[in-house]
Amino acid sequence: MINFVTGASVHLQLGRAYAMEVDTAKAKVAYQDFLTLWKDADPDIPILRQAKAEYARLQ
Repeated sequence: MINFVTGASVHLQLGRAYAMEVDTAKAKVAYQDFLTLWKDADPDIPILRQAKAEYARLQ
């Protein structure tokens, strides 16, 4: 990915879109991809905290 932050956020947006479509399986995969890319990020970053909360609601 040319721009890491932008590329990673695509996964998050896909996860949100799939969640809105109630396609939980695809949403989980997209969120997992995002969280994998951000696994070493500061856990206090708001977008990361929000993504983790959204992913937890899919479980």
